[in-house]
Amino acid sequence: MSYQTLKRAVTTRLEIKKSEFIAYAYPVTSREQAMFHVEQLREQYPDARHFCWAYIIGDPDNTTSAGFDDDGEPSGTAGRPILNVLQHKSIGNVIIIVVRYFGGIKLGAGGLTRAYAGSAQAAVDEMILNPYVPMTQIQILAEFATEAQCRYMIESLGGHIDDVAYSKQVTLTATLAEADVENLKERLAMDGRVLDKPEE
Repeated sequence: MSYQTLKRAVTTRLEIKKSEFIAYAYPVTSREQAMFHVEQLREQYPDARHFCWAYIIGDPDNTTSAGFDDDGEPSGTAGRPILNVLQHKSIGNVIIIVVRYFGGIKLGAGGLTRAYAGSAQAAVDEMILNPYVPMTQIQILAEFATEAQCRYMIESLGGHIDDVAYSKQVTLTATLAEADVENLKERLAMDGRVLDKPEE
């Protein structure tokens, strides 16, 4: 399961036969998040003609959640070409939305397909991509005296603390790469222990 994810949002503009194509790419982890960006752009560009998009949640080669929309363009000329670019480049957890201002010259089906694929490709060219790393949430039980050491270990592995609960001991809830959990268990040794199942 190796694919790339987008580090931060990007925007590009192409002008093709007086039509303007503004492509936005956002990192997303759910369809709801993806649709939120589409609605945001509809508000930002109320006079644009089309808002065509495609998204992939998860692994682009084995996706359980992908979608696209031609938004009034001839069927197959907008959303599908955008999706094809994402799949070809193996980019997951992303949506590309292309906002089109019609310039008065019809492009025809082939021209539209090239324009939308080109807009998506222009956005991809601007992307800073990271390899996707499956993350997991763990809980660590520690003594008050070793809390700082546990925090340091988690952060040194690129993880982050989500929550801390204090009772007789300290329970740290943290997110880090699945691949680093065993390493963390070894490094914690006497300072704390990773709970097998998060306590409800």
